[in-house]
Amino acid sequence: MKAHWFHFTSLALLLLAGCQKQTEALPTVLSKPAHKGAIGISLLTLQNPFFKVIGDTIATEAAKHGYDTVIISADNDPARQANHVKDFIVKKCVAIVLSPCESRSIVPVIQEANAAGIPVLTVDIPCNEPGVKLLTQVATDNFGGGKEAGHAMIEALGAMGGKVAILHFKQAESCRLRVKGFREVIDAHNANAAAKINLVMELDGGGAKDVGYKAAEDALQAHPDLRGVFAINDPSALGARAALEKANKAAQVVIVGFDGQPEGKQAIKEGKIYADPIQFPDKMGVEIVRAIVKHSKGEDVPKELLIPTSLYRKADAQKDASLK
Repeated sequence: MKAHWFHFTSLALLLLAGCQKQTEALPTVLSKPAHKGAIGISLLTLQNPFFKVIGDTIATEAAKHGYDTVIISADNDPARQANHVKDFIVKKCVAIVLSPCESRSIVPVIQEANAAGIPVLTVDIPCNEPGVKLLTQVATDNFGGGKEAGHAMIEALGAMGGKVAILHFKQAESCRLRVKGFREVIDAHNANAAAKINLVMELDGGGAKDVGYKAAEDALQAHPDLRGVFAINDPSALGARAALEKANKAAQVVIVGFDGQPEGKQAIKEGKIYADPIQFPDKMGVEIVRAIVKHSKGEDVPKELLIPTSLYRKADAQKDASLK
């Protein structure tokens, strides 16, 4: 009888232990964050890998905190982006994130979101227009990055100086800041340099390969002795490089880009682009979600967060394990 009692007691203890283990595992199952609503995100363009990284990072980080995301490409169209914002308002998104196609054009719909009580944040491209309330603006230090690009151009051209064309994208505030920083450094250099760097043309590079290609062609036609190109992003820089190769001027003209996309970094490794002030789109995505979470808890959020660039040259590319 004692033996039977012993076996029964042992079995009961084993079953109890098994139940306890299952009970201990329950908090892991229940730890999934509660659903907190959707974040509406309208980015300048998802054709540019830079913005895709921003969108993907926001989606990943937001999911960790219980938020859904609706990510849409504005395709460089201010009217389309305005409609995105109106739709986000109708859907009662808990926050709206924008990389404005055109800062001035987006003001009225940001005001509509403000009136609806939905926090609005900008990423990469700021909106510094009056009359709008923004929770925060997360961006690269574009002005500082433009200054780094200026120093890179001075370094690349050396003592000879020469003519330089700028491939711009004026509708974006971020690009206006880059060019402003670039010009400031070149102007300061020219104040004391024996051989000046002459900024002879400012053309629309469209932020895209095809437009950058055409702009570089036009620059070479106007100035056959061109020595440098500053392009406000990698796609326009790569387009410019293709135009230089077609014209057999690749050895004559140096290119300084901006971004640090994989294709741009590869071109730097191959000597096709001299240098890039590189950006960190993943950090931007993380900081956007951090701001939304802090705001939801009633915590203060800084009105602006600027992420510094880092100048990336061929020596950096040669040590970069992510490249071929």
